[in-house]
Amino acid sequence: MSLKQKLRKNKLTLGCWLTISNPLIPEILSPAGFDWLCVDLEHTSIDLNQLLTLIISIENQKMVPLVRVGENNPNLIKRVMDIGAHGVIVPNINSAEEARQAVESVKYPPLGKRGYGVARAQGYGHDFEEYTSQWNKSSILIIQIESIYAVENIEKLLKFEEVDGIMVGPY
Repeated sequence: MSLKQKLRKNKLTLGCWLTISNPLIPEILSPAGFDWLCVDLEHTSIDLNQLLTLIISIENQKMVPLVRVGENNPNLIKRVMDIGAHGVIVPNINSAEEARQAVESVKYPPLGKRGYGVARAQGYGHDFEEYTSQWNKSSILIIQIESIYAVENIEKLLKFEEVDGIMVGPY
């Protein structure tokens, strides 16, 4: 069962947060049996070049690479996805409009507005059609609520079918 399926069925998943850019860390963590590792771009100095190396390392260890982006920024989310993240955690979502923007940043049309690129995630063009045809079904989007405004809007946030999970923070 995929991570997305487990999330959708409210099954327990195990993961760990990465805040250091050493690509050996996923290798060290892999015997622990984690389903996913999340690279934190919000509160670390990890850059996109380091992220690429970490995602490759996570995938090589048969875990799902997730990335917490620093903001609800369509360009950043697109770049993280093109590098090869299987999903993103978008922090500080307070309203239905902000949740919609996150969905649109992750998903291709007709569900979203993500632009088409030919990068690592798309097999540099070799797997383009397969990747883009499956992406809207397989990509993972988790929104993070961190304020009273988000709590007040929780009913509206829960209505987005494209959102696979809600993370509550600060933690």
